[in-house]
Amino acid sequence: MRLFVFGVGFSSRAFIERVKPRFEWIGGTTRSQDKAERLRAMGVEPFLFDGTAPGAGIAAALASATHVLLSIGPDEAGDPALVHHGRDIAAGRPEWIGYLSTVGVYGDHDGAWVDEETPCKPVSTRSVQRVEAENAWLAFGREADLPVQIFRLSGIYGPGRNAFENLKKGTAKRLIKPGQVFNRIHVADIAGALEASMARPRTRIFNVTDDEPCPPQDVVTHAAELMGVTPPPEQDFATAELSPMARSFYGENKRVANARVKEELGYRFQFPNYRVALAALKAAGEAD
Repeated sequence: MRLFVFGVGFSSRAFIERVKPRFEWIGGTTRSQDKAERLRAMGVEPFLFDGTAPGAGIAAALASATHVLLSIGPDEAGDPALVHHGRDIAAGRPEWIGYLSTVGVYGDHDGAWVDEETPCKPVSTRSVQRVEAENAWLAFGREADLPVQIFRLSGIYGPGRNAFENLKKGTAKRLIKPGQVFNRIHVADIAGALEASMARPRTRIFNVTDDEPCPPQDVVTHAAELMGVTPPPEQDFATAELSPMARSFYGENKRVANARVKEELGYRFQFPNYRVALAALKAAGEAD
């Protein structure tokens, strides 16, 4: 089997590391030569692709790719991989296509539960673009008669990217907005769910998210307790100084259900809630 990844980043790198033994060859795109050398060091053949034009060598690589993972965010022109290499993917006829999206496509539901059948009503520009990209990939799958799986991810964390790191850097905040909850997902569970989906390559949408939506300040407080440090002071969300992007995240309030990924893919989450995950991250030295 041969895997091609558009956009090797935090989530897709975890997937590559998990499934590497299953593939005889893995290729992936990056935007810079420096990062290309890092890909080569991890056993991934690098291809430069900045999303503005077809990347050199990518069409030939896609001709023999059995699995394609799409992990590049869309812009106003659409999904760069689809725009510049959609025909190449269709011609290669991979047996599995995965697209990493976001639970932001659901928009705001005032804290209510949502699942994959809930209509999307995106709020931010980036979420509107994600819905458009999802629909474009699903249409591509229908037209090319290829399976396309959409994975809607909640807030991603894991080694080197977690509440412990934010506390150490002094960037952790305990913003208080009554009724606000978020789901999150450990990067290892993204990789695990993607691997499970490879055995069932049919067009489907999956929420890849933990079991326990909760107020974001609870995660910071728990991480501080595990580190033995004083948590940052509580701040009223209404008066806190935040970037427009940070504030926009709090405009979407929902609880995201993950039953489908468990029932249809048979996947069991390694880190079903933040307490289990933080304990494991601490044991790995992340809280030091």
